[in-house]
Amino acid sequence: MGKASVFVVLLLLTSSVWGQVPNLPSTATKEGTEQRTVDKTSSGVHELTAQDLEAFLDGIVPLQLERDDIAGATIAVVKDGKLLFAKGYGYADYEKKKPVSSEETLFRPGSVSKLFTWTAVMQLVEQGKLDLDRDVNDYLDFRIPDAFGQPITLKNVLTHTPGFEEQIKDLFTVGSESPNLGAYLKTHIPRRIYPPGTVPAYSNYATAVAGYIVERVSGRTFDEYVEENIFKPLGMVHSTFRQPLPPNLVPLMSNGYQLASDGPKPFEVVVPFPAGSLSSSGADMARFMIAHLQDGQLGDARILRPETARLMHSRLFALDQAANAMAYGFYEESRHGHRIIGHAGDTVYFHSDLHLIPDAGVGFFVSHNSLGRGESQPRTTIWEMFLERYFPPTSAPQPTLGSAKEDSKAVSGTYMLSRRSESSFLKAASLIGEFTVSPVEDGMIEVAQLTGPNGKPKRWREVAPMTFLEENGPDKLVFKPDQNGRMQMILPYPFFVGQRVGLFENNRILLPVIGISLLIMLLTLLLWPVAWFVRRHYGHKLELTPIERRLRPAVRIVFGLDLFFIAALTGLLVYASTHLGFFSDRGNIWFHLAQVIGIIGAIGTLVVLYNAIRSWRNREKRIWGKLQATVFVLVCLGFLWFAFASKLLHISSNY
Repeated sequence: MGKASVFVVLLLLTSSVWGQVPNLPSTATKEGTEQRTVDKTSSGVHELTAQDLEAFLDGIVPLQLERDDIAGATIAVVKDGKLLFAKGYGYADYEKKKPVSSEETLFRPGSVSKLFTWTAVMQLVEQGKLDLDRDVNDYLDFRIPDAFGQPITLKNVLTHTPGFEEQIKDLFTVGSESPNLGAYLKTHIPRRIYPPGTVPAYSNYATAVAGYIVERVSGRTFDEYVEENIFKPLGMVHSTFRQPLPPNLVPLMSNGYQLASDGPKPFEVVVPFPAGSLSSSGADMARFMIAHLQDGQLGDARILRPETARLMHSRLFALDQAANAMAYGFYEESRHGHRIIGHAGDTVYFHSDLHLIPDAGVGFFVSHNSLGRGESQPRTTIWEMFLERYFPPTSAPQPTLGSAKEDSKAVSGTYMLSRRSESSFLKAASLIGEFTVSPVEDGMIEVAQLTGPNGKPKRWREVAPMTFLEENGPDKLVFKPDQNGRMQMILPYPFFVGQRVGLFENNRILLPVIGISLLIMLLTLLLWPVAWFVRRHYGHKLELTPIERRLRPAVRIVFGLDLFFIAALTGLLVYASTHLGFFSDRGNIWFHLAQVIGIIGAIGTLVVLYNAIRSWRNREKRIWGKLQATVFVLVCLGFLWFAFASKLLHISSNY
């Protein structure tokens, strides 16, 4: 759920928000039809019409689905209060060749669901039943523990600034049992790692809290409330938050796929369901977009007062005036001279985007029912090509500042995303996924993890003090110190931020260290029997004291424990990525068992250290033996460094 794609193996939390835009042609041959092209207007800009848009998308989407092994997609575009275009592509059931219907086929928009939660919250705000500045604990039947001397408010929740760390345990499951929202929230309270209202860090848990507040204040279950106050007025008859699906909607649900060719996956149950359990059709999502673009109204139906809808779309929290801001649940993604608000969403198998361009009266929704095999995010490709065609950039190039070379050096370094686990083994994902900012020629910078269509890092040049614009692109990176003086990299999407790290957590040093350490451990174990056979062949015996005879295998046992721990934890995470229920209490015993082995291996470092001390005290010991014993200590310390920096040995039932 959410961009990051949610998240589902160890690297779930580190996947990039920005998709790469592959070099797709703007037209292509559609199976069974002739290739179609559309001429530009005399001004060089394509007019956004249903005919032009259909020709454009028909030339992109079928090719995209085939190339990336994606089963199907649904796309809806609205303009000036009307449905301009809605079409399904590919298959809802790949094996049975059941086509996607934009009107009826249900997709899972993931965290786009949050916009419905926020709409429900704002409905209760305008009725005077909720206060956005009040402590959320006042609305709950349990208590979120105090921290930093400040309460969490609904404004903090709306802007992803409550300060919670990331958690994925019990986020998804499978089965026919409806989740118990209250029980989940009471037993999965994340640790608070930032003062509220200071650091954006995307939180599914916080959104689920907001949905629970809707339940408690309205006196109705969340899904009932949304059905009565949003779906019904807007005529969204093919939409539901219910899990499992109501019987009448089951035949309309698209299968979800990793790859279309690999077969369908089980229906994903989102446990904190206000954060991402929506099932909806493309046409229904169009109705929701029209209502928001028309200040809360669709036809004779009104879901928000005009002033409430405008407030909901306005800027609420930003770390810098030059950066995109969080609105009241929506987030800004402005580009090409237009203010754009929207939200993206991911389950494990469905991947969606919703974008609104208020000044043009345009809304765009796209969802794919497969992850696909491409390195790019297909939805991002379609959206960015849509913008380039119908809303191309019009502003003149901005000059590079004279301070660019000096400032590019000042901002260089390694940055960790604020959306992260800080107290569990998932901290390793944040370490592995750190962003590296490097100065290049002409005062520009590169961010290794933000790549372009060619797979190479994008380049950014300084166009305002500490503000870097993507070369030949619309996005900005803004750098500024936080309240503690630590440099922040403010990214184009405002629901998290990059925080510069020091030596202890720097993956440019840490990853080579752990890699070399594990390699030396592995080679030592592999060469141990080889050395024994060689000595036996030549009749050579090691001259060892009794204690050295015990220390020699003991050191290798420590190495074996360390290697087994890393391999076991990695294997468990890979298994959990395809068995969603494993990220639950069912998986705790296995994760904890692996961690106990890691703790024993970590304690075993004392044995390795003792072996080195004895080696150096033994005057008869050759220098090579002493150096080997020293190297063994260093590789164990490298393992400990990574384990402690990544919180791999911190045993917890919540992660």
